[in-house]
This record gives sequence, C-alpha cells and structure tokens, in this order.
Amino acid sequence: MSTKKRFVLSGYFGFKNFGDEAILSVLVNKLQQYKHRITVISSDPKYTIGKFKHIRSVYTFKIPDIIGAIAKSDFLISGGGSLLQDATSLKSLIYYLFIIFIGLVLGKKVIIFAQGIGPIKTPIGQFLTKNLLKHCTYVSVRDKKSYELLNSWGIKTDLLCDPILSTTIPNVEKNGSVAVQLRNFKTMSEDFIDRLAQKVATEFSDKNIEIFSFQDALDLEVCQKFEKAINMLNPSIKTTIHSDLTDEEIISELSKSEYVVAMRFHAIIIALLANIKTLAINYDIKVEKIASEFHLPVIDLQKDFENKFEELKTLDTDFIKSKVSEKVFDWTNFEKFINS
Repeated sequence: MSTKKRFVLSGYFGFKNFGDEAILSVLVNKLQQYKHRITVISSDPKYTIGKFKHIRSVYTFKIPDIIGAIAKSDFLISGGGSLLQDATSLKSLIYYLFIIFIGLVLGKKVIIFAQGIGPIKTPIGQFLTKNLLKHCTYVSVRDKKSYELLNSWGIKTDLLCDPILSTTIPNVEKNGSVAVQLRNFKTMSEDFIDRLAQKVATEFSDKNIEIFSFQDALDLEVCQKFEKAINMLNPSIKTTIHSDLTDEEIISELSKSEYVVAMRFHAIIIALLANIKTLAINYDIKVEKIASEFHLPVIDLQKDFENKFEELKTLDTDFIKSKVSEKVFDWTNFEKFINS
C-alpha cells in the first residue's frame, strides 16, 4: 500500500472553464484513490474547495502561499490542458513555467500531466520550456505534435490521449437539436457571427438551436450575439442559451444533440464521446489537432465555410465511435511515479 503524499496541482483552475475543471476532477479522483493530500492552485479557492472534498486551495496570484504549499509537498503536477503555450500570451506561459521552476528549485518531483505543448513562438518561451521540462520527473502529452516537439528537444515523453476522451458519459436520448458552442476570441469578428448564424439558420431551419456557454466570462456575450442573429434571421427557430451549468449538466445537455458546432476543445471531446456529428471551429492548434485525428470538418474564423456543413451532415459516426473506443488513458507510468 502506498504512503500518503502531498500534491500541489497547477493549472487553469477556478476560472469555471468546463475543460480544465473536468481535468482537475480526473486528477483529484485519481489521487484520492490513494488517499494522497491535495492542494489546488486556483483563481477561486472557495469555489474549488466547495467542489471537492478533503482538499486545500491557494490563490493563483498569492506567490508566497504557493511557494509555501509547494515547499510542504512531495509532488507538483502541472496540467493538463494547454498551459505551456504563448499564443494566449507570453505572460501566461511565464507564469506556469515559474510554478514549475519553484517546484524544481525546492527539490520536488514535478509531473507534466497530459498537456498540449505549444505553439511557443518566442525564443525565450522555447528556451525556458525546453530547459525546465528536461528536469521534470515525468512528462506526458496529449497529442502527437507535442510529443514530436518534446522528443526533438531530447525530453522523454509519454504520448497519451486527453484524459476526458477516455471517460464514460451517460447515455441520453437524442432530441434532434443542433448544439452550437462559442467562445470569445481576439480574431472573432461580428461578420463571422453573422455568417455562422446565416448558415445555421439556413441548414437547420427545422431544428431547435441549443447554444452553450462553457465559461460565462468568455463565452456568454458571444453566445447572446449569435442567438440574436439567429432570431433576426428566422424568428420561428427556437433558441436556448445554456449557461452557468455544472460539468454534469453540460455533458448531459450537449449529448442530446443531433449535430454539434463547437469552438472549445472539450466541447468537441464531449460530442465525440456522445458519437455526435461535429463541426469544429478552428481558433487554436488544439482544435485543429483533434479535428484532424477524427476527420472532422473544420471552419476557420477568417475564411469562407465552403461545403463544410455538407461534410458535417455526411460524417461517418461509425468511424468516430471506433476511434473513440481506441482512446484508453494509460495511467501506468503516472501511478508508478506518484506512488514511488
């Protein structure tokens, strides 16, 4: 039987973003199987503590508290998700690397958990990421391009799937609706929202349109704009915005759809798990990667939609089901390190 150890978890936690909170749930559940003690670095410690039993939490930007928690720990886990990239901002990358640096300087075992690495375009970002990850105890990534990048840097890496992709979701009855999941993004224009609304209203005029906000701070406003555009184009189409949902409610409601049009990576993951025909909106390389792997049609924020909605309707769900069944998250090495 393993000895209880202390873990600090670093990630985009507490911001109420479905994907990151789902990954946190997977990690907490796994660690608590072995009765390990957990402290989560969170932007909202009260929310995080309320969500999980028997954990502690420190605020994202209280560096002395973070250093104190790591100093008392045995392990620091960074991830999952897309933390190590500078497309969002170099500042974000530096923050997550700084947390890793603290762990290494304090002599802790540092685990990089199922991350998507990159894009890292700045020379300083590449230099720091490469040289810090070389000293980590265990590194795993969730896609082939990340695996190839770290291999090229001489970093021993496990290639795994996203942990959410290997989870089981409840079977729910389909309601024939079209789910649209949007988020705000710097290159998203009013023109794109109008063009997307026009296409959805035309292609699915006989269906209810269910609009999903996964993180209200970033998603809700653009979802409201999209709903307004749909209603102006065709007032007879019934639209519903789903916001402020629990993780379980998001999974349940999205899984009822016949079609999904989605931006967020984990909205696409849930659609795949539910074997739903899915059209991906490409705003980030992680969306491009998952769409390519599952042969999903992709539309770009800056380009014409061409025949992508026709491709959506003719997707082979048997192929999707088969590909999803291949995705089994391998915990072997992770469990070996955390219990060593």
